[in-house]
Amino acid sequence: MSTLPNLHHKYGRAFVKWWRVLVLDPRHYQIAILSSLIVLGLIRYGFSLPWWHAAASIGGALSSQLLFSKLFGVRFDGRSPLISSLSLTLLLRTGSVWISLLAACLVVASKFLIRVRGKHVFNPANFAIVTVALLFSGAWVSPGQWGTAPILALWLAGLGMLVTTKAKSFDLTAGFLVSYAVLLVGRALYLGDPLTIPLHQFQSGALLIFAFFMISDPMTTPSATKGRLVYALCVAGVGFVLSTFFYQSAGVIYALLLCAPLVPVLDLIFPAKLYHWPQRSTPKPKQGEYYENLTSLS
Repeated sequence: MSTLPNLHHKYGRAFVKWWRVLVLDPRHYQIAILSSLIVLGLIRYGFSLPWWHAAASIGGALSSQLLFSKLFGVRFDGRSPLISSLSLTLLLRTGSVWISLLAACLVVASKFLIRVRGKHVFNPANFAIVTVALLFSGAWVSPGQWGTAPILALWLAGLGMLVTTKAKSFDLTAGFLVSYAVLLVGRALYLGDPLTIPLHQFQSGALLIFAFFMISDPMTTPSATKGRLVYALCVAGVGFVLSTFFYQSAGVIYALLLCAPLVPVLDLIFPAKLYHWPQRSTPKPKQGEYYENLTSLS
């Protein structure tokens, strides 16, 4: 008669453990949202996205992660390279499958090879996108494909807030968006332009994707809140200069790469505990607490 309660107890514990890993790790939200954005882009916005571009980006990133994991003797985890490859699929355009594959390899190589005090310096997707865009005339960043639909902007903002809150990096995203908005509005007031112009610029889908899913990566941003706010201001300022005075439509994407070397400096000035993704192995709850823990998760 005790078999059924024992099975109930065993599978209940396994389900709670699986549920905790799924809900608590912000990477799972990122994967779901970025995948949904790709589908939305294909169906609603008519993206020109050959299947081989996505296949080369995703396959190349996962294969490179497997190779570097073996070389460095670490456990393979495909979630972070998958997120970066989805970002490549969203923002990078090229006519060559080899460039897509190279970008995917750069995503992982930069993460393993360019490190300071145990932390990779560059956002992997950002590093790969900017590098191939600068090296090859057949590769470019495509921010304008998202348009400036207000409904899309609100939808992206809501989903982005979910991810950044889970990753504990909403302060950086908010700091960047506020700083960038102040610069846009300030320029409009200085020139006597109507405020509809900065509002239109601020509704850019690509800008919100950048703010919520690229600059907010907790592994490549300052560890302390003060450092993140200073970093957000720097990226916003450099991005504003590049887009306004150098007419770079992808100015903020280039700005993130240019400002990335500031992260180790800001970590020295504002020391704080390094961020770590939630581990797959979670502490086992005490007997009788399984369902209480399950219902308390948010």
